[in-house]
Amino acid sequence: MPAEGRVYRSELRQRQAAETRRRVVAAAGDVFSRNGYQAATFAQIAERAGVSIETVRGHGPKSALMWAAVEVATFGVEGDIDLFATDVGQALTELRDPDGFAAFLGTTMLAINEPVAGVWTAVTGAAHGDAELRGHLLDRLAGIRRQVEQALRLVADRGWLRTDVPFDDLVEACCVITSVESYVRFVHLDGRSPQQYTEFIVRAAHDTLLKR
Repeated sequence: MPAEGRVYRSELRQRQAAETRRRVVAAAGDVFSRNGYQAATFAQIAERAGVSIETVRGHGPKSALMWAAVEVATFGVEGDIDLFATDVGQALTELRDPDGFAAFLGTTMLAINEPVAGVWTAVTGAAHGDAELRGHLLDRLAGIRRQVEQALRLVADRGWLRTDVPFDDLVEACCVITSVESYVRFVHLDGRSPQQYTEFIVRAAHDTLLKR
């Protein structure tokens, strides 16, 4: 077979494998969100993805699939990422004033937290009884903190961040305000609208993070 043919077939297999992975992870996110971690099965994920159970097992274990679903629901890709390598990070660098940052934070956190809320709740609930999943959760929380720190350092460099509170405390405050848990409490449990959630984030940014 000519080299060009082998390369084409190799690239085709890679694309097919990537598409299968995408379907399995998306299906896992749907199943975990609907059924919770413990009740979710490989069979349910396989049926949702339109693949065999063996294929799903090949992308496991279940804890790894759970975490991949969280990562994809959050930023659309798997793995620890550099905030400024994402569309969100690029948009952040283009902001020109603190009001723009507050508005950006509100709309961005709604866009991130709304789709991930179900699977994230499943993760945090299951992590109490699963050491491996708890390890993944702690790693992810550390990654989120690093991303928040990146964002606030940019805000500080532009002179918008308040200086009467230690920087690390502002990072922690931002992590709490923008957490998925806060979104779930505000929207799912308290029954507030997504618009009200966005407005809450904007107010909290002005009151807690930014110079007055």
